[in-house]
Amino acid sequence: MADEIARAQAARRGSDAIFGKIVRKEVPAKIGFEDDRCLSFHDISPQAPTLFLVIPKKYISQLSVAEGDESLLGHVTMVGKKRAADLGPNKAYRMVRNEGSHGGQSVCRVHLHVLGGRQMNWPPG
Repeated sequence: MADEIARAQAARRGSDAIFGKIVRKEVPAKIGFEDDRCLSFHDISPQAPTLFLVIPKKYISQLSVAEGDESLLGHVTMVGKKRAADLGPNKAYRMVRNEGSHGGQSVCRVHLHVLGGRQMNWPPG
C-alpha cells in the first residue's frame, strides 16, 4: 500500500504514461474489450480475483478537468458494468476512480478500476 501511495505522490501530472502506450499498442496488455472510444484490460497487479481497468482512448488527465466528456465517461462506466457481468464475479463488484495524488491516482489518465470475485470491505480506504 505504501508503494502505491508513493507512486501517486510522484505521478507526473499531464503525462499519460503507460495507459497511453497501451492505447497506442506500444506495450502489450491483456485486452478484454475495445471499441472506438475505450479500451479495457486486465490489471498486471490485481488486488482482487477479478480486476480490470477501463480507459477512454481520449486522453483526459483527471476527472476534475473533464469538461464536455460526460457521454464518453458514461460509456466507460457502462463498459465496466458489461465486462463485470461477462466475467461473472458473483454479480457483485466495485468500481473505483482515483482523483489526484491524495486520492491515490498514480497514473495521470482517467481510468476506472473494476474489482470483484471476493467480498469487498468497508470502509475501502
